[in-house]
Amino acid sequence: MLGALVPGADGNFYGLTLAGGSGCGTAGCGTLYKITPSGTLTVAYSFLGQPNPGLIQGTNGNFYGETDSLEGGGDYGSIYSLSVGLGPFVETQPASGAVGAAVNILGTSLTGATSVTFNGTAAKFTVASSSLITTTVPAGATTGEVKVVTPSGTLSSNVSFQVP
Repeated sequence: MLGALVPGADGNFYGLTLAGGSGCGTAGCGTLYKITPSGTLTVAYSFLGQPNPGLIQGTNGNFYGETDSLEGGGDYGSIYSLSVGLGPFVETQPASGAVGAAVNILGTSLTGATSVTFNGTAAKFTVASSSLITTTVPAGATTGEVKVVTPSGTLSSNVSFQVP
């Protein structure tokens, strides 16, 4: 394993290895792998280089990171964007807060949002940009998903928002 596991928007966990892929020679190069909550491991992608720690998932559903060169000694790495079929989601910052706490909701194509809910409780909100909504934790909110209804569909949070 290389770096920390990343919780995916689909409820699975994703990580990187330095070897084991089918890309280059008998040892292979790195892989992006998926582990289900029940422990089933699958390779989602085999790299042609070795990935570096720092895998992140963007709110568009894609994973991003960088690889090292196979040449050695040079600065020939690559930045990658990798889709494994996960859809877009929203991310709250912070991931927890009491009633009345300010929350930023990050996402993709948020312009025109018509609803924000904290585990089913409606919140007043402001669309600050196509990638940012500002709001506060509404009275009556409980721990659970944050959902944003946009013209293109409903986006759910990648992790449960915690209300103490």
